[in-house]
Amino acid sequence: MSSRPLALLAAAVVGLGGCSGGGATPGASPSSDEQAGGSSQQSGSSPDAIPTERVDDLQVEVVASGLEHPWDIGFLGDGSAVVTERAGRLRHLPSLDTGTQPVELRAGLDDVYAQGEGGLLGLAVLGQGESGWAQAQVVVCFNHAEDGEPVDIRLVQLTLDPANRRATRDRDVLTGLPTSTGRHSGCRPTLASDGTLFVGTGDTADPGVPQDLSSLGGKVLRIDPDTGDGASGNPFADSSDPDQRRVYSFGHRNVQGVAQRPGTEDDPQVWTSEHGPSVDDEVNLIEPGGNYGWDPSQGGEVSSYDESVPMTDTERFPDAVEAAWSSGDPTEAIAGAAFLEGEQWGEREGMLAVTALKGEKLMLFALEGETVTQVQVPAALEEHGRLRAARLGPDGALYVTTSNGSDDKVLRVTPG
Repeated sequence: MSSRPLALLAAAVVGLGGCSGGGATPGASPSSDEQAGGSSQQSGSSPDAIPTERVDDLQVEVVASGLEHPWDIGFLGDGSAVVTERAGRLRHLPSLDTGTQPVELRAGLDDVYAQGEGGLLGLAVLGQGESGWAQAQVVVCFNHAEDGEPVDIRLVQLTLDPANRRATRDRDVLTGLPTSTGRHSGCRPTLASDGTLFVGTGDTADPGVPQDLSSLGGKVLRIDPDTGDGASGNPFADSSDPDQRRVYSFGHRNVQGVAQRPGTEDDPQVWTSEHGPSVDDEVNLIEPGGNYGWDPSQGGEVSSYDESVPMTDTERFPDAVEAAWSSGDPTEAIAGAAFLEGEQWGEREGMLAVTALKGEKLMLFALEGETVTQVQVPAALEEHGRLRAARLGPDGALYVTTSNGSDDKVLRVTPG
């Protein structure tokens, strides 16, 4: 039995979060991982219980609506924001006031392959351009197609021009991330305090990818956003393989959220949220060079994508890094991740906020050192369905997107 701490009370909270058995909200097109069930035959382990509490002292406001599967949100220094929609659209929010009308930016992203879980995915704001935030530079991540066929997943830098409702495609930051029909595309970039870019990727349901250090799939990458190369100090920096030099951790299934813990600027502490098969979604503290133990190829012994293997296989990999928290059974299909920061959060400052698609809830993880000590589930998010992105805004509020497929929203979450 795994020694990972699991939240035994998570199953009870699923009902409280507005989900009955993980059914999808009408209008959504979730993958099998994001719905109830799945193909895995493994069963959840019996962990030490982590207290889980439903709380009702947070409030939610609708900043913008009328979106379709908004995957990520980034904030600009002029008080506006930019949102990616999975179908391939880039939207500008002129302000963060309630009732803001999203404006589509022409971005030349006709090569986005929007199928299944794939499409226009994560976003990170790199900084302002020569003309200030009116010409901000961002990096977006998407499944790229040529002649209608998927080729790879890539990170591309754009320069925004909201006044003229367009974004200029500047350059490819990184290409060659594996892709397939869109399943397990992952791809959440997050700018670290030292200026490097952490990127969580999925294994594209390819059995050999997670343990293959020459592949960029099923990994957390750490790259220089100016060059796309592996960042200085990476665990495999001496490798002759440029892709291995980009790898920060491996053995992942489908990383959906990446967040740096506040107060760890000198030695970045990175936490991720990750989809499990039919059990064991994971919140992980990332160790440089760490193997997180997902291996659907069973050491290369099978060519099929065998999801009956443990999410963290410590029998095959005795040194595999155990999860800080795991959902057990059922999964929540956890997605975006962001730390709460600022005195306005009171005792919640420093909590890790994680959204859930199938679970249709927001989960707040209290941390002591490297240990999850409590999970809170705010009642205020219960009526909004599937939740995808989670990013802390410049005003200290938490911004969350819904992913129901029609009339999706950007929500602002603040202390009540």
